[in-house]
Amino acid sequence: MTAEGPEAGQGGGGEHDLLAMLPRLTQLSGAVNRGRVTERAMEAAGVSVDRPAMSVLVALHVAGTPLRVGEIAARMQVVGPHVTRQINELARRGLVRRVTDPDDQRARLIEPTAEGAAATDRYMRTVLGWFSDALAGWSPQDREVFGRLLARFVDDLTAHLNGFDDDRAG
Repeated sequence: MTAEGPEAGQGGGGEHDLLAMLPRLTQLSGAVNRGRVTERAMEAAGVSVDRPAMSVLVALHVAGTPLRVGEIAARMQVVGPHVTRQINELARRGLVRRVTDPDDQRARLIEPTAEGAAATDRYMRTVLGWFSDALAGWSPQDREVFGRLLARFVDDLTAHLNGFDDDRAG
């Protein structure tokens, strides 16, 4: 494989650029996973649910509106039954509730309860505080550029990787 090959940079970058990024992406993944960011943030925020349940609460928080189970699953990139199990447990604990979809009386939406919203808010403030601390020395312009490029990278990589699943299904 050479820097001129098709894998080397169909977006204008070269293989060298990608090779230079890979250790940093691995380092980031390791820092987040080894550092147990999710678990530590839940502990600091006083939220006692498991990681997948926290992901459901975060998906609802980010959406800012009640969602169907399928929408939550799509946002989490998991299958519906996985989300349904989490929702059942969160509902049992009083952190979410099912409400009627105003556009389809047969369907149910999931929304956080006041307790669930408060727990998620504490968790989000904890994580965002840590990220803010890590970026404290960055200029507002650097933070904006980083956020924009990170979003673009994650969106493009996610779409590309999802294409692998589409290829297998077809």
